[in-house]
Amino acid sequence: MHQRARQFADAARERYGFEVTVEEFPEGTKTAADAAAAVGCEVGQIASSLVFRAGEDLVVVVTSGANRVSEEKVAARLGVDAADVGMADPEAIRDVVGWSIGGVPPFCHETDLPVLFDETLSAYDTVWAAAGTPEAVFPVDPAELRRLAGAETAAIAD
Repeated sequence: MHQRARQFADAARERYGFEVTVEEFPEGTKTAADAAAAVGCEVGQIASSLVFRAGEDLVVVVTSGANRVSEEKVAARLGVDAADVGMADPEAIRDVVGWSIGGVPPFCHETDLPVLFDETLSAYDTVWAAAGTPEAVFPVDPAELRRLAGAETAAIAD
């Protein structure tokens, strides 16, 4: 197992008592379509963790791979101006969240960040989320993922 995926699995166990079943795919799971093809599931079952800048702060948005996040809806949910919401800088993501783009898990972040959870993920029995690298994912019940992430369910898709 890749060192970063092992670090995520260890952190999930230590912080939450959650045993992660990491599956790695050398062909990569960088996009939701890639992940769904590798795993053999619907694109909608991919729980992508995207990091947005919202004013001076960062927020993690866990969204279905079938959806596009509405920056306007995120702004409204967080009470900030829509012009102040956009994708976070890769360096800020690494520094604040502790993970690199493509492998950001929905929980086990370096700092306590707000997490918004795309309500459409709840339609599935199992979703697949990043496990610390662009090649590693893990299956999880959406309600359990939301609980572990301390996420607030939100209508954030276009």
